[in-house]
Amino acid sequence: MERVYNFSAGPCALPEAVLLKAQQELLNYNHTGMSVMEMSHRSKDYMAIIESAEQLFRELMQVPDNYKVLFLQGGASSQFAMVPLNLLNRNNKADYVNTGVWATKAIKEASRYGKINVVASSEDKTFNYIPKLDQAAFDPDADYFHITTNNTIYGTRYNELPDTGNVPLVGDMSSDILSKYYDVKRFGLIYAGAQKNMGAAGVCVVIVREDLLGNAMDFTPSMMNYKNHADNGSMFNTPPTYGIYLCKLVYEWLKDQGGVAAIAEVNIEKAKLLYDFLDNSALFSGTAAKEDRSIMNVPFITKEHKLDDQFLKEAAANGFVNLKGHRTTGGMRASIYNATPLSTVQKLVDFMKKFEAGNK
Repeated sequence: MERVYNFSAGPCALPEAVLLKAQQELLNYNHTGMSVMEMSHRSKDYMAIIESAEQLFRELMQVPDNYKVLFLQGGASSQFAMVPLNLLNRNNKADYVNTGVWATKAIKEASRYGKINVVASSEDKTFNYIPKLDQAAFDPDADYFHITTNNTIYGTRYNELPDTGNVPLVGDMSSDILSKYYDVKRFGLIYAGAQKNMGAAGVCVVIVREDLLGNAMDFTPSMMNYKNHADNGSMFNTPPTYGIYLCKLVYEWLKDQGGVAAIAEVNIEKAKLLYDFLDNSALFSGTAAKEDRSIMNVPFITKEHKLDDQFLKEAAANGFVNLKGHRTTGGMRASIYNATPLSTVQKLVDFMKKFEAGNK
């Protein structure tokens, strides 16, 4: 069977060049006579892999020297607890903006450890927009301020980061990391699950400013303490070795594409192609507020949802898979991460035009 056009929100499509490279090296990595998933994480061969992964990631993200990069397990969801356990250490309170399911879960988890102030929410319109932020609602004594930079389910993103002053900004960047330039210096901490733009599910990358380390709550489990991982170069325990190796391959691929600035231009072009069609269609329409649209996740519906199921069925029959929207929203969603070529988005638009013509 030929490869399909995969629009999954995550785990999602990986660059074919990465998959082929991993396949080539699966049984015998770099003349070691073994697979990466078989080698000791303490061996010089594996240390070279994780060190290269960190160096490439730092280069792509332009991470300053006073920030640690950690490769952790547990996905981004583990960070919903790790962030407050490590950062709610001064006044035991934090500000959060609620822009969807993942922000809601982060708020609920953080509320177990301190006072959480929800400074704004877009729940009133099923999270289809980014709420305007009033700095007067920000707590200057908060230990940190948390946002989800891109909302995978609802297809929204921040076009401007909030100015939080001396309060460290924390960003869940799971679904748009490496898709556009972010000034890391604007953040105290960034975390992102790997299964969107970096690699396989199971790895979580954390970028944390050094001055935020070392003040975890007394009852923080050792595995949840950032300092333990930072002091041990992400080797506090056996890391997700093969997942980190895949991240390294993706970072190499992205560097070959010209880096983050170059891929951002392609991403804008892909999103524009799809949004322009949706805005001019008589049958399809986007669901996110235009001013807040994501360039990674594009949710859409047919008029009054009448032909959603038929569209999904015919799309799958033509090789366009994983277009079904999240169970909380219905409809459709095309996730067009870094690895999705412009040509694939064009094929989807062409199919949608054909579907519309046949269902007037």
